[in-house]
Amino acid sequence: MALEQYNKKRRFNETPEPEGKLASGEQHRFVVQKHRASHLHYDFRLEMDGVLKSWAVPKGPSLDPGDKRLAMQVEDHPVSYFHFEGKIPEGNYGAGTVMVWDTGTWQPLGDEHAMLNKGDLKFQLNGEKLKGEFVLAKMRSRRPGSKGTEWLLIKKKDDAMKPGFNIDKLDYSVLTKRSLNEIAGDEGSDEWQSNRKAGDSKGAVRKGAEWLQGSGDRASSKSEDRKTQKQKSAGRVIKSGVTKKPTLSAKNAERMGPPRNSSSTAKKKTSVKKKSRKAA
Repeated sequence: MALEQYNKKRRFNETPEPEGKLASGEQHRFVVQKHRASHLHYDFRLEMDGVLKSWAVPKGPSLDPGDKRLAMQVEDHPVSYFHFEGKIPEGNYGAGTVMVWDTGTWQPLGDEHAMLNKGDLKFQLNGEKLKGEFVLAKMRSRRPGSKGTEWLLIKKKDDAMKPGFNIDKLDYSVLTKRSLNEIAGDEGSDEWQSNRKAGDSKGAVRKGAEWLQGSGDRASSKSEDRKTQKQKSAGRVIKSGVTKKPTLSAKNAERMGPPRNSSSTAKKKTSVKKKSRKAA
C-alpha cells in the first residue's frame, strides 16, 4: 500500500498528523499506538521500505501464545508517524486520542519481503512492553464482504511469553507515561506536531515531564482548597494567626432560653417536700 492512500484520507490543515513522505534508510523499528477513535483499538506498525506497514488490532497485541489477535491491514503510514501522540480533531479521519503504547526494534526471521508476500511474516520484537518472537499470518478464508486484509497476530512460545497477559494493566505511554484519558484531557495534545526527526522522543518526554510537574501543582492546589473548606465547615475563621470560636447568635440564644442553675433547682425541690410534710 502506498502513502497516496494515507494522504488522500487526511486534511493536514486540520489535523496535527504528519504529511506522508517516503523516508530514506532502513532502521527496522516498530511502534504500537493505542487509538481511541470510533472504536478503541491498537495500531501495530513495522518500519519497512521507508514506510510503516500497519495493522489495526482491535484487542491489542498479547504476550500469551494462546491469544490469536485479529489484525486488519490498513494503509501504510509515514515513518514520521512513529512518535505521533495526541488528539486528532473531530471531523477528521480517525478522530480521537492516540498514545504511543510501545516502541522498539524488530528483526525479521527470514526474508521480510518474501514472508510478507506469502502472508507468513515471522519476526522478533525488542520493545519496552513487547518482546520475543511473533508471527503475522494472513487469513486464507474469506468472509462475506471481506477485502482480504485480515491477519492474525500471534505470540510464539519463548522466554518472553506471559500466559494470562492483561493489556489493560499497561495503559500508559512509553514516551510521556500518561494514560489515554490523561492525553485526551490535555488541551495541548491537539496542538502536538510530529515534525521532529523520527526516533527523537526527547521533545515528547520533555512535554510529559512538564505535564507531570503541572499535575503535581494542581494536586497541591486542590489539597489547599480542601483544607480551607474543612476549616470553614468547622466554624473556625483564622485571621492573623488567631483562631476564634464561633459565637452563639442572639436569636438562637433567645430560642434556647436562660441557662439552667442546678443549685436553684435543688432548693425548689426541697421547699416542695417541706410543704407536703406540713400538709400531712
